[in-house]
Amino acid sequence: MISHIVCFRFKPGVGWDDPRAVQAEAITREHPEHITEIRSWSVGRNTTARTVAYDFALVGGFHDREALERYMVHPDHQRGVRAWSELSTWVAVDLDHSQDALVVEPV
Repeated sequence: MISHIVCFRFKPGVGWDDPRAVQAEAITREHPEHITEIRSWSVGRNTTARTVAYDFALVGGFHDREALERYMVHPDHQRGVRAWSELSTWVAVDLDHSQDALVVEPV
């Protein structure tokens, strides 16, 4: 299992009042309807006012690296990349649960 985590930060002058931001969010929320490689999907807006916080994040689950790679080139994902690139920068992390990610289940 691969967890694909992306955090988006708006460029200066962009906020949730910008229709492009709402559209980028909608595209991202709808990815599971179009991309069969997605096993799990969690997205949302930031809820804290901390200065280090990003504005929007997603956590996607993929069966393996190959599924993630197919997602990355999928036309609907590329549509989201184009939408977000107009108004934000982002950071991404891919955790491979079969190799290096530690998952602790609550007792």
